[in-house]
Amino acid sequence: MLKIAGFLVVICSVLGGFVMSGGQLAALWHPFEILIIGGAAIGAFLVANPMTTVKKAAGSAPKIIFGHRFGKPFYLDVLGVLYEVLNKSRREGMMSIEADIEEPAESPIFSKYPAILNDKHMTEFICDYLRIMSTGNMAPHELEALFDVEISSLSEELHEPSHAVTRVADGLPAFGIVAAVLGIVITMGILGDADNSEIGQKVATALVGTLLGILAAYGFVGPYAAAMGHDAHEEANTYEAIKMCLVASAQGLPPALAVEFGRKALLPEHRPSFLELEQSVKGR
Repeated sequence: MLKIAGFLVVICSVLGGFVMSGGQLAALWHPFEILIIGGAAIGAFLVANPMTTVKKAAGSAPKIIFGHRFGKPFYLDVLGVLYEVLNKSRREGMMSIEADIEEPAESPIFSKYPAILNDKHMTEFICDYLRIMSTGNMAPHELEALFDVEISSLSEELHEPSHAVTRVADGLPAFGIVAAVLGIVITMGILGDADNSEIGQKVATALVGTLLGILAAYGFVGPYAAAMGHDAHEEANTYEAIKMCLVASAQGLPPALAVEFGRKALLPEHRPSFLELEQSVKGR
């Protein structure tokens, strides 16, 4: 909801200031200018990116605008499921969690944490490394090196949609200029026959194209891309916390201490406290 509030502030500030300065809102409504700028931006976006990036950028809109899952409850769920799995493996042996990691949807442990199960990639990430650890043939430093390689590529993948949208934001002012130039071309074509009023309207229409391109870039698309980047950074950080937990466990630390390593790896903004994590684990 904060994103919606921000967009409303941009709209109200720009349009409100224009109206209070004596402008007429109808003068800003030029659908063909919007078609030129928006169509060119969307077309360039489709040309520049693979379909997977296009789908990720489009699919991320609801969670970016209407929700933010990377908060304290989500982090407690991540650390909680890791604690329970590691605690079970420590008490009953690594083979005891085989059913949990092979069929997490059927696992009594994972079923307690629907937020984790709903993220199939994160669930697979956890289960894959628990599967590797269960073999018992990989040293902790080798496990950590494997984590680093995968998280590095994963981080690039997570940030790619935000980079793609940023490139669109960078191009929007130029597309606004294209719309303005086309408007001037139309204006020059009627100079011999039009009166001053009509010429003024055509020039104003051309200038609106420049306005729309710049406003869309810096008031909407650019901030949205930045929000996508922030979301990707928080998701990558969550994978780092998972890594810290599992590497600490592979080094022989007890589950309670292993999840503390993971808690410390989380960004401070929404990181649960030591007592909150302890109470959450005990409550489960």
